[in-house]
Amino acid sequence: MTTRTEEEQLADIKDWWQRNGSPLLTGAALALVVVFGWKAWTKYQANQAQGASILYQELVESSLTPSGKPDTARVAELAGKLTSEYGGTPYAQYGRLFVAKVAVDAGKLDDAASELKGVVDKPADATLGELARQRLARVLAAQGKAEEGLKLLEGTADKAFVANREELKGDLLVQLKRTDEARAAYEKAKAALPEDAASGALQVKLDDLAKGGA
Repeated sequence: MTTRTEEEQLADIKDWWQRNGSPLLTGAALALVVVFGWKAWTKYQANQAQGASILYQELVESSLTPSGKPDTARVAELAGKLTSEYGGTPYAQYGRLFVAKVAVDAGKLDDAASELKGVVDKPADATLGELARQRLARVLAAQGKAEEGLKLLEGTADKAFVANREELKGDLLVQLKRTDEARAAYEKAKAALPEDAASGALQVKLDDLAKGGA
């Protein structure tokens, strides 16, 4: 039985290293890139969220003028900055909802609908999407487009939003004089409310429908 020399073992190590060393180094390097890249990404995300939050606060504060009316030019400037610099954050969409509210208050329903549709088409999350959807439905109803508003409210909603959505559907159906369907929507809304939630407003709407049908 022969014993392998030190030179032969060293040659084997060198050969193994040539075949496997580079992939191992590459894998280690990639692992480091992933770790440090993730840390950099999370830091970037945190900075983005902080910057967007500050800008959104400025946007809201722009409505606190001595006259009680928002500085529309400042609102438009800050909202545009939110969208261009922080478009990937929820704050950009909160900004669009705020701009839509300002537009509604100013009677600019087309502008409000445009802002809300931008959120509905590509919401940052389900909650923002539902808020924008319901607000857009109300704007459409105010424009005399209740049928379009109803189409927005088709399908299922998260349990937390069922009551509000059904009540809104009832309001739009009343506008369209479809009282039986409106009554059914209000009943669904009432049934979807938590047991400890007040249902007085809904009951008033149901009572009004009953009086109208009497």
